[in-house]
Amino acid sequence: MTTSPPNPTACPYPFKRPSALEQPAELRTIHKDPVVPVTLPSGDRALLITRYADMRAVLSDERVSRDLTRPGTARMTKDNVMFQDPVISPDPPEHTRMRRLITKAFTARRVEQLRPRAEKVVAELLDAMEAGPRPADLNEALAFPLTIRMTCELLGVPLEDQNRFRVWTDHFLSVSRFTGEEIGRARGELIAYVQQLVAAKRDEPGDDLISAMITAQDDDASGLTEYELVYWTMLLLIAGYETTAGQLGSSLVVMLSDPEALAQLRGRPELLPSAVEELLRLQVMGSSLSMLRYVKEDIEVSGVRIPAGSSIVPSIESANMDPEVFSAPETFDITRQDNRHVTFSTGLHYCAGAALARMELQVALGEVVRRFTGLRLAAPADELPKNEGALIQNFTEIPVHW
Repeated sequence: MTTSPPNPTACPYPFKRPSALEQPAELRTIHKDPVVPVTLPSGDRALLITRYADMRAVLSDERVSRDLTRPGTARMTKDNVMFQDPVISPDPPEHTRMRRLITKAFTARRVEQLRPRAEKVVAELLDAMEAGPRPADLNEALAFPLTIRMTCELLGVPLEDQNRFRVWTDHFLSVSRFTGEEIGRARGELIAYVQQLVAAKRDEPGDDLISAMITAQDDDASGLTEYELVYWTMLLLIAGYETTAGQLGSSLVVMLSDPEALAQLRGRPELLPSAVEELLRLQVMGSSLSMLRYVKEDIEVSGVRIPAGSSIVPSIESANMDPEVFSAPETFDITRQDNRHVTFSTGLHYCAGAALARMELQVALGEVVRRFTGLRLAAPADELPKNEGALIQNFTEIPVHW
């Protein structure tokens, strides 16, 4: 029997965490209802899709759109359009065309060629940390410099501009930290910078991702427009380092807070890939606000009818805690096999940078665990400050001793 979505008082979303490393209490029982009404930071209502199978289904449903510029669509926040651009279509067939050209340049081979470079950068950063004062901040010593340096090298961005990117990205991913005026100004500065960068790469191409995208644009009759090229470069810059830096820092906090798992990984380094996947599944640094979608036609989710015009949030963190898919989902288990988490999304919008993020996480986590056998947090995880009011709620400081 098909029913309508429940209409009780919507609970605020993102859900609050009881502590820094605990999952929200709502995720323990939320799967009994496939669709849950929530209120977003903007004050708008949406419907949370809670179950793993349903999330995958709606993300592959052509009746569900990522175009959030439609009238009546819920907003993530009041003051920030984030990834919304009326000129760029986030749906097929335009998105399919753009993604095909991006992936032509963003190959697994190109990423794997960067592994030796990532290993060298990690070694250099940890050398500097070991020689420096204690406690050290793992964010500033490792997580952010590694990911921004690798992203800059992949895209062909001058490394000296990295500090400017951190300021722009903080604004771009703001939920409530900055005003609409501040966000708009930072967004304009970032677009202007990327426009100049793309123009410079067109004049003097190199062995980098931006140059490869320009080549794909010029060689393909359905290539990226200049505006699309700027948009995708900006998106890859932001997503390429901020999310991975936050994930790396959060992963290190989780590992350092679990002596048993840490000893297990030190004793069995072959568990590194499965440890990284389990850390990705836990998603201790964010919510699924960026997964917001618009329903173009009536759809059905596990017997619940969702009418056209609704806004939905396919929940990554809820799907990753679905007991129908993951045994003992609240347990952190670095030996977990067949870990089919959806942290990088799924389907048409699967993260183009997933391979790069995995590689960086494996290299950095593996070397930290191998090299610093006495590494420990200088403060309890619950006392570490978090990036509140932002889409990526990573730890802003991770002080460590060794």
